Amino acid sequence: MSNSSFNNDRRRFLTATTAVVGGVGVAAVTVPFIRSLNPSEKVKAVGQPVEVDISKLEEGQMMRVAWRGKPVWIIRRSPSVVAELSSHHTRLKDPDSIQAQQPDYVRNVYRSLKPEYFIAVGVCTHLGCSPNYRQDALGTQKSDRNTGFLCPCHRAVYDMAGRVLIGGPAPYNLVIPRHMYLNEHKILIGIDENGEA
Repeated sequence: MSNSSFNNDRRRFLTATTAVVGGVGVAAVTVPFIRSLNPSEKVKAVGQPVEVDISKLEEGQMMRVAWRGKPVWIIRRSPSVVAELSSHHTRLKDPDSIQAQQPDYVRNVYRSLKPEYFIAVGVCTHLGCSPNYRQDALGTQKSDRNTGFLCPCHRAVYDMAGRVLIGGPAPYNLVIPRHMYLNEHKILIGIDENGEA
């Protein structure tokens, strides 16, 4: 075996070894980096549907839950408020909910599956503020135009079905998330009966 043949064999061996060690090093650095791009368990949980127990929700009360990082309101409307929803169409920007701010199955005067319960994302459609729920001093729902939601930022007003009134800056009705009733007392927010999210 000549000296140059020995050096070439050694050179090939060292080159192959260096390539293997370098490849292992690149993989060791790349795998954790790629894994860090996947959403964390906490982030995955935020996007999941939320199950809510409404059995203790009394007439006129509002419950707030978080879903996808946004507040979702669940309100139990009184019969007088439900009756009032069909009487003031002329004061609304989009009384028939033509804009796609809700699933088709809640495109009705109540904007809900069950008239007594109203479920909406509590974010103003103007600039993203959170409107205030307006009730009278006794905590019961009024059956007139003063009951609803008022955005404190720019004074947009929504009725008890989340429909925006004419004259305010908000362009659209409040967003209604996909939801379904699991039973009489439980709602699942974020998915509907067809499995759509």
